[in-house]
Amino acid sequence: MTIASFSTTALLAGLLGLGSPSVALSTPKDPTADSSIRPFKVSVPQAVLDDLRRRVVATRWPDKEPVTDQSQGMQLAKVQELARYWAADYDWRRLEQRLNALPQFVTTIDGLQIHFIYVRSRHAGALPVIITHGWPGSVVEQLRLVGPLTDPTSHGGRAEDAFDVVIPSMPGYGFSGRPTDTGWNPDRIARAWGELMRRLGYTHYVAQGGDWGSPVASAMARQAQPGLLGIHINLPAAVPPEVASILANGGPAPGGLSETERAAFDSLDRFYKKSRAYAAMMGTRPQVIGQALTDSPMGLATFMYDYNNGEPERLLSKDDFLDNVTLYWVTNTAASSSRLYWETAGQSVLLSAAQRTAEISLPVAITVFPNEVYRAPETWARRAYRNLAYFHEVDRGGHFAAWEEPELLAAEVRAAFRPLRGSRP
Repeated sequence: MTIASFSTTALLAGLLGLGSPSVALSTPKDPTADSSIRPFKVSVPQAVLDDLRRRVVATRWPDKEPVTDQSQGMQLAKVQELARYWAADYDWRRLEQRLNALPQFVTTIDGLQIHFIYVRSRHAGALPVIITHGWPGSVVEQLRLVGPLTDPTSHGGRAEDAFDVVIPSMPGYGFSGRPTDTGWNPDRIARAWGELMRRLGYTHYVAQGGDWGSPVASAMARQAQPGLLGIHINLPAAVPPEVASILANGGPAPGGLSETERAAFDSLDRFYKKSRAYAAMMGTRPQVIGQALTDSPMGLATFMYDYNNGEPERLLSKDDFLDNVTLYWVTNTAASSSRLYWETAGQSVLLSAAQRTAEISLPVAITVFPNEVYRAPETWARRAYRNLAYFHEVDRGGHFAAWEEPELLAAEVRAAFRPLRGSRP
């Protein structure tokens, strides 16, 4: 049976684990009004995986780059090596088994199906935490955090540091629904996450996020979502307005910067000039780049691989990276995930003014990883967040902290939220 043989409803049923093409779906009369929480399993039809492999093998390749470095982007030889591995050795079913070994659910919030992983700790008094991924990420990023956070005694921590962990797929990402209306920006996602935690019965909880998860968590704090005690972020919006203005215009570093601030400025300057092309495309023409990425799996993989100047190559295995790319492919979310950049009208997640950090009164905790887009100076962070309760620079890890250094990030989350455990209502 070919992929074209499936009806749209049946194919979605298979992709979302709600049934097979031969099984009728049991659908509420008004799915947008169904607030129930329903079990979920991942089950991608083999025809989808076979079609993916065929497309990878049939990739039409460009000419080799005329330079000897990555100044023009991911090099052809590396892309072809990745393609060979994807077509011959990669096993999606391994990731399916990992996902299905965890409790997964879906619920409808604000008219959209939201998928989430939900693991409760065996330790009494566990603190609930909702963790948000970014782009080009997914819930795959946080899988290695589940054990250290829910069972800290098995990972060098204490029972009193345990968390109940909620990891949702953002709207338009992974197994969550693809929005058919506009307006799904971090503020709207934050309200949806607040509703999700309410449905799970939590009257107090904390939030964590990196990349897009940082503005989502920050929006939750800015909105003072009921029950939210505080947030931890690993990509702070700490860049001051006067520095942001110079970066936008490509000017020289301002005078009076400390050594740490100057290093941060230089990193940001390189990032803005060399590594933000993907954000510009998705922020202005998500439908156009989405068409290309939806049609070509190697186009999708190359686009995602080049993030942060090839960070996946430095700190993630091929399987790690391809788990994430394949998730985007089988759920057909290349375009829908891109639209988050358009929804924010190009506002950078790094700028304090754009993220309205001055409006946040809840406690904020920040961990700075050395290979992040920039190493946020504490001086900038304290200026941006008036209730900065925790700030710590660690010695390893990068932008995908949960993927790259899950034990270290888990330890940071425990330390950051430890003082808030006593502030429960």
